[in-house]
Parts: sequence; C-alpha cells; structure tokens
Amino acid sequence: MTVEVPTTGNLTDAVLRNAAEAPEAAVMSRPDGTGGWTDVTAAVFLDEVRAVAKGLVAAGVEPGDRVALMSKTRYEWTLLDYAIWFAGAVTVPVYETSSEEQVAWILADSGARAVVTEGPEHTARVSAVRADLEDLLHVWSFADNAVDVLTRLGADVADDLLEQRRTSATPLDLATIIYTSGTTGRPKGCMLTHGNFLFELGVATEELESLFDTEGASTLLFLPLAHVFARIIQVGCVMSRTRLGHSPDIKNLLPDLQSFRPTFVLAVPRVFEKVFNTASQKAAAEGRGTVFDRAAETAIAWSRAQDRGRVPLRVRAEHAVFSRLVYGKLLAALGGSCTFAVSGGAPLGERLGHFYRGVGLTILEGYGLTETTAALTVNLPGAHKIGTVGRPLPGTAVRVADDGELLFRGGQVFAGYWDNETATAETLERDGWFHSGDVGEVDDEGFVRITGRKKEILVTAGGKNVAPAVLEDRVRAHALVDQCLVVGDGQPFIGALVTLDREALAVWADGRGLSGSAEDLLDHADVRAAVEEAVEDANRAVSKAESIRKFAVIAEEWTEEGGQLTPSLKLKRSVVMRESRAHVEALYR
Repeated sequence: MTVEVPTTGNLTDAVLRNAAEAPEAAVMSRPDGTGGWTDVTAAVFLDEVRAVAKGLVAAGVEPGDRVALMSKTRYEWTLLDYAIWFAGAVTVPVYETSSEEQVAWILADSGARAVVTEGPEHTARVSAVRADLEDLLHVWSFADNAVDVLTRLGADVADDLLEQRRTSATPLDLATIIYTSGTTGRPKGCMLTHGNFLFELGVATEELESLFDTEGASTLLFLPLAHVFARIIQVGCVMSRTRLGHSPDIKNLLPDLQSFRPTFVLAVPRVFEKVFNTASQKAAAEGRGTVFDRAAETAIAWSRAQDRGRVPLRVRAEHAVFSRLVYGKLLAALGGSCTFAVSGGAPLGERLGHFYRGVGLTILEGYGLTETTAALTVNLPGAHKIGTVGRPLPGTAVRVADDGELLFRGGQVFAGYWDNETATAETLERDGWFHSGDVGEVDDEGFVRITGRKKEILVTAGGKNVAPAVLEDRVRAHALVDQCLVVGDGQPFIGALVTLDREALAVWADGRGLSGSAEDLLDHADVRAAVEEAVEDANRAVSKAESIRKFAVIAEEWTEEGGQLTPSLKLKRSVVMRESRAHVEALYR
C-alpha cells in the first residue's frame, strides 16, 4: 500500500480545525486541584496557544529558532509545544531528570534561544551552565507563571503576524529535535519534521481507530513528554480530537487513573510488570495468593485459546468466575473504562501479553525509535499476534539484512541527526533505508519479532551469539526482581547480575516472617531460591549454550536518577558494566 507524505500544512492545522468544527468539544482535561478534572475546550485551547505563541514572537523567537522545554508531563507542556509551533519555531524537549552536564550539552548543541522549565530545581540546572550558552536569551518557568508572563508579553502582537508565522512551516520543516537518551555516549539530536508526524499519525490514528475514533475516547499521559512515545500520542490526540489528560507524578497515578477514567493508556513494559507483580504480592499478603495465581494462569490459558480459535469449556467457566472475583478489580485500578493499552520501548513478553488480554485489557505492542517518529510496526485490534511487535504500518517497508538487522523505510523516518552528518550517514542510507540497530525476523504473515540489539549481542568464548534481552526480560518478570543484566561477552559461559525490587521484597519477606533490610536478605536462602526460579524460567526460553549458568544478587539499585536507566527504563549497558565490573569479574573467578 502506497501512502503519500503530505505536501502542505503543518501540525498546528489540527488545533484550528478542532476549534472551527467543534469549539465546545473537550480536547483536554486539567487537574482541578481537588482530585477532579476541568475540561479545556477546543476553542479555549486555540486561544491559549495563540496567546502564548504571541509572547514568544514578542520575545524575539524567530522562525526556525529552537525553544527548549524541561518539565514533567503536564498540560502546560502540551500548550507550550503547540505555541512554539504557532510561532514557527522548533521544540527541543529536555528530560526533567537531566543532569547539568546533559542540559548544557542539549542547549548548546541545539543552539536553543529560549528554555521553559518547570520549577526552581530545573531553572537552577540551566542557570548553572548558562554562562557557556551564548545563544540562550530567555529562561521562563511554569513555577514563575511562564504562561501568564508570555501572554502579557504578546498582548500587542497582531493576529495576522502570528498567522503568517504559524503557516510558515511546511511538512519539510523541522517540528522538533529530540535528543536520544542514549544507552551509550552523548545524546544525538533526531530531526523530526512536521511531515514525519503527519505521515505517522495519518496512518496510525486510522489503523488504531478502536483507540482514537470511538465515542468518549480519552487517554491519560504519564510517561515523559520528552520521549517520542508520549509525544506521538499527544499529537495523535489533538489530530483525532481525543480527550487528553496529564499525570505528572507517578505517586498519584492510581487516583488519577480512577478519576480520569481513560479508555486507553500507553506505558513501557516495566509499568505492566509492576502492576502485575504488585497485584500478585498484595493478594499473597492477604492470604489470596493461590487464588490470584490460579486466576492468572486461567487468564493466560483463555488468551492462548483465543489464538487457537477454541476455548475449552473448563477454561471458559473458570474465566467467567475470575472475571467477577479478580479481573474486574485489576481493571478498576485503571479507572474501569480502559480496554486497550499500547506498549513500547522494550519487549513486553508473551506471558504478560496473554495475561492482560485474558483479564480484559488488550495490550497492543508496537515498535519504533526516536529516529522513526515512534511507531514503525504495531499490533492492531484486528491483526494481533502476541509475542510480536505487529506488522509495519501502511506505507512502511521492512527488510532483514544479511546480519539479521532490521531495516525500515517510510515517511516517518527522520531527516537525520542535528549537526552530525557522520552519524546520519552511518544510520540512514541514501535511498532512505534506516538501520534500526535491532536484530529481528519477519514471519510469513508479515509480523515482526525483535530478538535483540545488534550492538548488544554477546559472543561467548565458545563463539555462541547470545541476545541478552530475551533472558533479561524473563528474569525481570519475577515479582522480586527489579533489574537484570546478562553478561558473558568473551567469557566461557553466560552469567547475570540481579537487583531486587525493594518494595516487593519487603512484602514478600513479611509474608514469610523474615526480618531485616534488603541488604540483610540478599544472601538468604529463600531469596536466592526465588531468583533461581526466575533464572530457570528464563533459561527455558533459550538453548543450553545460551542459558544463564551463574548469577549474583547485588545490593545496588539501578535507576534513571542514578544514570543506569534511560527515561524509558532501559538499562544503559555500558554504564552498568563499568560500575559493576567487580561483580562481573567475581562471577568468572
């Protein structure tokens, strides 16, 4: 199927269209401060975006200038994003968890003229490096009423001047430069055009009409908007007039979900793992562990039977019982209206995929990168194969290189890396084929399966190629495990370092009458037995030569704040390997 890249217009057109066609439609909802939500209509959103955009113009932001945004996921993030585009400028997202060094690099490399931060802590990080940022003229902060300040500043800017600015960008012009969080080295700026977004969402919202084109469709964003995955959903919601809410603090996520009642959510696999493990631990602590385990196995069996086209009578009967006793409570935690979820950023794993579908929440796993404006492939409600990342979207081509690397071509593939022709040439062929860096396969029905990262393939001393992700995902699925790093490059066998989930460990230990801190429990026989169980389960997915032969449970915690995880919670393998060298050496002593 041929899909044309748009030749006119830009991302701001949807905001005008919404206000013209349905001015009173609720396109966003903002927290009201009392646990409820206040709707923002299409007409009000347009007015607010225009007002802030005029402020940017009055402050001297020119077409093509870069404006950085450093904030948690919140309504004002989306407001500023569109205001920047209305002013003809380019948005540069910065993760709010970024260090001073990362902030300095991104602002300097992009040549940002202005930056909008969330609060004093973020402003301080910018201030600490501002002396070296010659291009930076303005720093505004939401905590210091940035929206009001910009609105007042732009009060005298004429409507026709703003409209001239708004319409200046074509599909070929830059919309954003997103810096890859990167598992190695300095982040590179991915140049995404208005056309990249228009192409991607022109097909994605149509293919995913069960999410975007249903009565009362809504979603609550809680992933960072600095990540392309959340950003594409934000833009998709505006284009399809799907009500959008923002939840900035993960601590308030459950109450926010229950009051907002989204019809679909998006998350990285770690979130789905945590929801499952927390429910399992809670059930065990309340003496209902056996019931929950049985309910989970029934959900998985029911889902697998759906794929075979016939559900055995016993499974159907048990599924009906557990739907009333167990599954309904899990769905209620998501607000009670959620029937679909979108998962990306890392492999979900078949078991979890079947569990959630069996419970009543179909997780549509997709695949893409920052360089491809998010999705290249996605499972659809009517074309869904658990364990794969779906088929390529219409207008997207895929091929497998001789070394197993997946190559893609389509209108969503980026224009290249900002000011880095060498890196662009290494990734993007002249005929448009993009080297994903991921190893995978395409089955007879066109479904894509990711088997590992090309650069992360371990080669043992015996010459066996091992993809660590398969093993790590299986080990990490255990309730007690937080993270897992599989090692063994150049070594006689495969090993693993395992860290524990402190919250789950406390509940688990309490249920067994064990006391002491996490450090005290590391070497406890029961803890080692539980982790061994997780390792044995992972080993069932691979050959003997690829299996984990030895593991160590270590006291360290690997976090985004500590620099060991990316914002989408992927391990920075090189960082962890460097910091944990002594543990790795001990495995092979």
